[in-house]
Amino acid sequence: MAIRIALGQVNTTVGDVEKNVNKIREYIGKAKRGKASIVVFPELALCGYPPEDLLLRPAFLEACKKALRDLAKSAKGIIAVVGYPEMDEDVYNAAAVLASGTFVGSARKIFLPNYGVFDEERYFRKGECPLVVDFGEFKLGISVCEDIWHAEGPIKDQVLVGGAELIVNISSSPFHAGKTVARSRMLATRAQDYSVIVAFCNIVGGQDELVFDGNSAVYGFLGEIIAKAPSFEESLLFCDLNLSEVFRYRLHDPRFRQAQQNYQYSSGGNIDVIDLKLPHSKRLPVIKRESSPFLDVLEETYKALVVGTRDYLHKNGFAKAVVGLSGGMDSALTAIIACDALGSDNVSTVFMPSRYSSRESYEDAKKLSKNLGTKFIVIGIDEVWDSYLKELKGLFKGLKPNETEENIQARIRGNLLMALSNKFGWLVLSTGNKSEMAMGYCTLYGDLAGGFAVLKDVPKTLVYKLARLRNKMSGGSLIPERIFTKAPTAELRPNQKDTDSLPPYDVLDPILKAYVEEDHPIADIVGRGFTGGTVERVAHTVDRSEYKRRQAPPGIKITPRAFGKDRRLPITNRFREKLKLPDTD
Repeated sequence: MAIRIALGQVNTTVGDVEKNVNKIREYIGKAKRGKASIVVFPELALCGYPPEDLLLRPAFLEACKKALRDLAKSAKGIIAVVGYPEMDEDVYNAAAVLASGTFVGSARKIFLPNYGVFDEERYFRKGECPLVVDFGEFKLGISVCEDIWHAEGPIKDQVLVGGAELIVNISSSPFHAGKTVARSRMLATRAQDYSVIVAFCNIVGGQDELVFDGNSAVYGFLGEIIAKAPSFEESLLFCDLNLSEVFRYRLHDPRFRQAQQNYQYSSGGNIDVIDLKLPHSKRLPVIKRESSPFLDVLEETYKALVVGTRDYLHKNGFAKAVVGLSGGMDSALTAIIACDALGSDNVSTVFMPSRYSSRESYEDAKKLSKNLGTKFIVIGIDEVWDSYLKELKGLFKGLKPNETEENIQARIRGNLLMALSNKFGWLVLSTGNKSEMAMGYCTLYGDLAGGFAVLKDVPKTLVYKLARLRNKMSGGSLIPERIFTKAPTAELRPNQKDTDSLPPYDVLDPILKAYVEEDHPIADIVGRGFTGGTVERVAHTVDRSEYKRRQAPPGIKITPRAFGKDRRLPITNRFREKLKLPDTD
């Protein structure tokens, strides 16, 4: 029994139902021309993912319902599986089955994730029965995203009770560094454990803080990858499957027969069944199987930042961006990512020197801008700063200069960038990294000003690694070498260095990872070899800085636990963990 399946790895936009439907319809047409019997689209592809509180608006749900009816007319001579919000007394996260120009049924998501960035119990009612589509010659099980992450989930009933030889899982699985390999390992395990072919269709593109990597793939019943779509790109992946091989393999594996019998005669679950006729099931022209490789962790992280930046701007109606260049690494990497996302012609860079800015910073910023091919603007801030100090002189009389005067400089720069944004329609990309955000080493209405924070979830040590990677990609000279070697500094006072206020980044970042991303107790972090005073100071500074992070622009999630949707702590919070071990400083 040979069939051809197509996986539509599409980039949709939340709320743009009409555009999403047109794209899905276009891909259905391509799949039909490619002689596919079944075409599959990601979780909630019809409305975009995640729609969040749009799901609480009846008008939005009605628009999705109408759009699905219109889309169903395109499913003639092919079966389409499309993710959508199903309104039926309550709301379900569902996979619609479209055939013969009409809606024939749906698979409702059973496991609703409510952790990390997910909040699905807020919006959806969970499904009750797994779905199997019976084509006579073979059976297909359909599930939605989280359902396949559970070994004892719907796949067990679909295979052991329903007899499915093929499982389709539609997904909107967000990216973080390292997840692609772990997810692939899980999918391969499901396929192998249940002696079933698994077709995984994932969304691609950026949506606010989230970015989706795609990597849709078909896994054979031995767990091998049969075909795989590329990372971070739209794709229509075709794959021919001989489902008779699944039946023959199961005949030779008594463990499968025993598992099936034991489950059916003891606690076997209920399933919903749809009977359908399959088009284009025989005598297919031979096609070459596609199998794009996985990217390594640094490459996929860099690509995620580019795609997330591009989609945030374009989906929100911005064509151009502006970046304040300081001559340091964070602004350099932000500008490069912006150019890769939008094209150099659509990026302007601004150097805003003060009396504390070094000649080296100016030279490095100008050289980087020249290498990138961006517009380079210089606006001095000394006169503006002097006017601030003059107006505040009386109020500040008798008080020593401190971070107040330093922060005024940062706020002047933020104000100038926002003026350019207002006048020319450029979105300001702020340049702070995760290490600075964690420690509150940033200025409200200053370097925090902007519409999007590209590096918000990128620790400082990773910033340097990504910069080295991008330099290597360009032949080694894109970023001036001095930017790599000079000590990080805000240049807001004479001879200032980041280490005046923070531990060295190679010490700080592992502490932040343990405390912020992994929630380890302070004592455990000290046990990893860090001094007690340093760990306690870092932890308490992180907790005190929550109010700043709440006012920061959104930024791309690339770690397992990002500030914002992932990590949710109260601003008003008097709890401080105390170190119970002797201070080893």
